Amino acid sequence: MTAISTVAKYLTDNSELLAIKIVDDILKRLEIELPKEELTYYNGVYTEFIELLAESITLNENKVPHGFIEMSKKNGERQAALKGRISSMIGRYPAIRLGFIEQITKISIEHGLSTEDTVTLNKTVNHMLDVSVTETILAFERQTDSLLDKREREINEKQRAINELSAPIVPIQDGIAILPLIGTVDSYRVEHILNNVLPGIPRLKVEFLILDFSGIVTIDTDVAHNLFRVYDVLRLLGINVFFTGIRPDLATKAISGGIDFSSIMTYANVKQAIENIK
Repeated sequence: MTAISTVAKYLTDNSELLAIKIVDDILKRLEIELPKEELTYYNGVYTEFIELLAESITLNENKVPHGFIEMSKKNGERQAALKGRISSMIGRYPAIRLGFIEQITKISIEHGLSTEDTVTLNKTVNHMLDVSVTETILAFERQTDSLLDKREREINEKQRAINELSAPIVPIQDGIAILPLIGTVDSYRVEHILNNVLPGIPRLKVEFLILDFSGIVTIDTDVAHNLFRVYDVLRLLGINVFFTGIRPDLATKAISGGIDFSSIMTYANVKQAIENIK
């Protein structure tokens, strides 16, 4: 049995206990208390999430079990039925993401996962949370909006909120962290990184930060130039920066746009960057 398979089994066998721990941690971060009925509901949802995560990590990258989509839809429909606000749901996601990442990283270390497997597992968690946000919002909108143009405006606004939650700093070793860039990186996402993500890096005591481009769907020349602003700010903070996962098509587009990568340490993947740091 591989290390990843062992972790998947551990998640399945201990899903309920882990869910209780994560929910408790999230509530402490948010400084809120839930009625018993609500607490029972979320413990059940997170138990199912963990079990589906265990299934997901045995699938191909960026694949999620069908049951996970259905669970996210039901969550959005339930919120709409309760006449809740979608903003209150979205506002909890940073604490939810951090609670899961910390717990999964701890489990990875306890089970002796390699750095590469730990990064892959954390990327799977982030991908599932992003899918969950999207499906929850869409389900909410289907339940509450009857006019198509209004629904589209609301979805666009919530998509911007998703962008704000899709640039997590993931510590992977002492002094080393990764910033995985996922999906479509636009100017709004870059501004969020500059204004909201970078200011929090010093407290993480990061010496080496890996910007991983492997999850990017598309990027334009203007955004690529803006990412160099991220690089410059990090260097001013005394942080060593590495770029990884730049696909040939992205590299070609960047070079044709006059972007010079010669001053930046670039590697094919995260594993190579970490080996160089060591």
